[in-house]
Amino acid sequence: MDTRLQQAIDHDDVDELYRLIEQDQDLLDQGSRGPFPNTPLHYAVDEGKTKVAMEIAILNSSFAQKLNRRGYSPMHLALQKKHYDIVRALITLNPELIRVRGRGWITPLHFVSREMGENEQGNVELLDLLAEFLSACKSSVEDLTSQCETAVHIAIKNCNIKAFKVLFGWLKRAYMTEILDWKDQDGNNVLHIAASQNQPEV
Repeated sequence: MDTRLQQAIDHDDVDELYRLIEQDQDLLDQGSRGPFPNTPLHYAVDEGKTKVAMEIAILNSSFAQKLNRRGYSPMHLALQKKHYDIVRALITLNPELIRVRGRGWITPLHFVSREMGENEQGNVELLDLLAEFLSACKSSVEDLTSQCETAVHIAIKNCNIKAFKVLFGWLKRAYMTEILDWKDQDGNNVLHIAASQNQPEV
């Protein structure tokens, strides 16, 4: 990536970003070609630079769906780094980004269904984000990982009961409880997994 562009991102400087683009209209595309590029958007998200990240995503919306060499989209990276402001900003740009499949076909919805915070506040943030994902992109709950797992499977397999309760409540309200009967690649539905892990609250 161009050193000047990297510095503009590091300083979260939108004005400098546009000055550079005026000088070189292909600036953002340099180094962003190929099947698994580490785009300027990946870099901005990884560094937590919200303003520049959003400008880059607006200027080149395709970057938001690209996977880097590690198999992660910008939203996956934002979730890993707990840059939730960037996650929410990307959702406003395109709610379908919640469905982008990364490595193992794990989507951002699968990710938040699995993760638990380091403390109570962290848990609340993740559960709020889970609810926002479901509200912003209803069909994302139907997405499967490469192991044929739904977000509900993943919540149960990771003993994330609070996330399961959010998902279950939402499925009831959306009249989509048949998803609870879907089986993973081992032939197990959610109740099978809960029983095998001795999770009576499920």
